[in-house]
Amino acid sequence: MFSKPDTAPAAPQSGRAPNPNAGKSVLASDLRITGEITSTGAVEVFGDVDGTLTARSLTIGGEGAVKGTVSAETVEVKGKLDGRVSTQGFTLRATAQVEADVNYTSLIIESGAQIEGRFTRPKS
Repeated sequence: MFSKPDTAPAAPQSGRAPNPNAGKSVLASDLRITGEITSTGAVEVFGDVDGTLTARSLTIGGEGAVKGTVSAETVEVKGKLDGRVSTQGFTLRATAQVEADVNYTSLIIESGAQIEGRFTRPKS
């Protein structure tokens, strides 16, 4: 439903390699998005997202809120997150409010973060 225009031909969806030249997409605080967001770069959310978000990295700003399914190499939460998360690196800042089932490889939780849910790390 939402996508960034590519200057190069799009790779097939199934075997899509990360684009090293992909920029950062910023979703401003006045945006409310319902649907699917996909990026090969970084996504920074200051508004409200309800749906599925897939990116190389995701940052949820202090005023930002994401409700739904998130898949990213790294996720940093300063705002609100509610749903399911699959990530390698998960960072919860002191202002984070998270209610989610999280599958992660590494985890950082700052003092003050509010968390509820199930955190699962794959066995090596």
